[in-house]
Amino acid sequence: MLLRRHHDRIRAICHRLGGGLEVQDATQEAMVAIVRGLHSFDGRSSFSTWTHRVTVNTCLDQHRRRSRRPQTAEIDLAGPEGPRAPGRLPDDIVSDRLDIDRALAQLPTEQRVAVVLRDLGDLGYAEIAEALGVPIGTVRSRLARGRAALADHLGGNPESSADVSPTSDHGT
Repeated sequence: MLLRRHHDRIRAICHRLGGGLEVQDATQEAMVAIVRGLHSFDGRSSFSTWTHRVTVNTCLDQHRRRSRRPQTAEIDLAGPEGPRAPGRLPDDIVSDRLDIDRALAQLPTEQRVAVVLRDLGDLGYAEIAEALGVPIGTVRSRLARGRAALADHLGGNPESSADVSPTSDHGT
């Protein structure tokens, strides 16, 4: 019952963190990790915060494994967001989702994780800080930088986000 309740959110996080690649595998791995780790859930945080942390860690592990082998693309046209907005053509919605996925994939991992947990996962700053094991100020910094880079990229100016390197986020 717990997995059913959290499945859509776990899948959505895996989709955004993985750039649309191997979403089903990441979702399944995250859910298995949650079941295997239930004994370690001590109740100091909410269950959803704990599942977000397990999901993020699983996605990051999968990304590291994937970077060591040849990649194949799988595009999830259905997307995790649910029903379409009224009056929008399916091609427009798919195009928007793919643009967002591409923009997210260009963010440094730390910024992408923070943006996905806040804007998709609806976690508060303190919950994100707890899930990632970083100070709240670091969460705020990563969110600001990540959102600015996304806005630049989605606004048609990807060059201005090029100066944000994956290593420019050392602890801030």
